[in-house]
Amino acid sequence: MTTLENRPHTALLVVDVQNGVVAGAHERDAVVANIDGLVALARREGVPVVWVQHSDEQLAKGGDDWRIVPELTPGDAEPLVEKTYGDSFEDTDLEAVLAGLGVGRLVVVGAQTDACIRSTLHGALVRGYDTTLVSDAHTTEDLTAWGAPPPAQVVAHTNLYWSHQAAPGRTAGTVETKDVDFGAAS
Repeated sequence: MTTLENRPHTALLVVDVQNGVVAGAHERDAVVANIDGLVALARREGVPVVWVQHSDEQLAKGGDDWRIVPELTPGDAEPLVEKTYGDSFEDTDLEAVLAGLGVGRLVVVGAQTDACIRSTLHGALVRGYDTTLVSDAHTTEDLTAWGAPPPAQVVAHTNLYWSHQAAPGRTAGTVETKDVDFGAAS
């Protein structure tokens, strides 16, 4: 139901699953395994997998922390979008990549829940995309020392509020890894 014309396809958007981003993340191994399974499913079904990779002072481009985790390997033909802001659309070529693929619906996974995932979800929805968050395929680090809730609560709250998002002509929602259907809106 996307508001983007002639964009009938779905893509799996893998956001910032990098060594330095998920090293100490909540449920890291389970989340990475879920993402790996979704990447494999998308590839089997011919669904585009689009990778997003962040760089900043802590994630120096080319450094080990900047690299995508070793359990996940972007395919040679799969787009890789480099970003420097939380929203994966901001000052990147993501919109052009998705337009070229005819994508109007995104299935979003990755890190960090309370930063780049939330920013990207909202960025996609306001730009006209149907946007589904995979509830057990995103994670964040423990930021309780700075007043944030524990990571499990951050993930749970994000899943709760995203499951109730909507906008005119667009859908949003959450789904568990086991229930992902790349052909159906949430």
